[in-house]
Amino acid sequence: MSYAFELGPIRPPSEAYSILIRITRNCPWNKCAFCHTYKGQPFSRRAIEDILNDIDSIHTIAQRIGEVAGNTITQQTLQKAKGNDDTPLYYYEQVAFWMSYGFKSVFLQDANSLVLSTRDMATILQHITSRFPAVERITTYARASTISKKSLEDLKAIRQAGLSRLHIGMESGSDPVLQLVKKGTTQAQLIDAGQKAMQANFDVSYYYMPGLGGKEYMEENAIQSATVINTVNPTFVRLRSTVPIPGTPLYDMMQKGQWTPLSEIQKVQEIRTFIEHCNGITSTLKSDHIMNLLEDVEGTFPHDKATMLSRIDEFLSMKKEDQDKFIIGRRIGMYRYLSDYYPNFKIDQLYYAIVKNYQNVDAAMLEILKDYV
Repeated sequence: MSYAFELGPIRPPSEAYSILIRITRNCPWNKCAFCHTYKGQPFSRRAIEDILNDIDSIHTIAQRIGEVAGNTITQQTLQKAKGNDDTPLYYYEQVAFWMSYGFKSVFLQDANSLVLSTRDMATILQHITSRFPAVERITTYARASTISKKSLEDLKAIRQAGLSRLHIGMESGSDPVLQLVKKGTTQAQLIDAGQKAMQANFDVSYYYMPGLGGKEYMEENAIQSATVINTVNPTFVRLRSTVPIPGTPLYDMMQKGQWTPLSEIQKVQEIRTFIEHCNGITSTLKSDHIMNLLEDVEGTFPHDKATMLSRIDEFLSMKKEDQDKFIIGRRIGMYRYLSDYYPNFKIDQLYYAIVKNYQNVDAAMLEILKDYV
């Protein structure tokens, strides 16, 4: 007997302590110029019976671990819990990790779970909560264009069934930028989807990608994205700084001179413009990804707006050489926050080597950041 359950490729960083349950495979749109995750992979809906069986498998593994582990879970107890069944130990490790955080959260994969019918979503959600009563949060990715097509009544029914948070890739609030990167949605849909999701009482995370419009749409990307956020007032705004990845259409556009990437400093400047134009909201801004240069630019509007802007201004007021050295140190993991910055001989050596080999730090960062996504 095997209790293996299917897993998709990604989840948001904020779902690090969630168990992953795959209900669709890949992305039904799969045309975004910046995304490489699902390229070449066909989209499909998993059979409801298979999804319910996966939930049951996770429940069985949790029971088996609980019967032998007591208060301490070790590799030995996992081996004992596994016994002679055919399930790879990896699945026991996944469930044990989730158990150690109290069965609190579940993430539904892959890219757009709300393509399922309201009835099917409710069936899945109710099965999760019946098997795991301790679950406090169930979350998923969803496309704004899909949410916009659903009625408010359907969204409320899905929320009532147990789905509590939607991660929505706004990326940009600018129609020209959305068209440029083939996002397949519009500013109007982003606003409609966000407003309905908030009315249905979801926690809503909107993702904003500084630099997505390149130098050509730098200010437009910031201001129009702020327009969407001001209108929707989502629970969270999560920064995902744009990095052109080889193999994506956006990288090809860059190579052909059709899109000009922002430097690290210009992305920070764009974030400043975005924050400056966010008004009348109570959203929490999160910089929870290693792609972002200034991880400590976080806070809740309106209370922390001035602090976030001052932190950005602190970086922008640094000497160019110090900015470059902080960028290098951040990207090799020596600095996490701007307050961590201090003169360092190792960073000095790297700085001069980079300038010699790449002519400037920006060119080097384009190479280094390719491995971050």
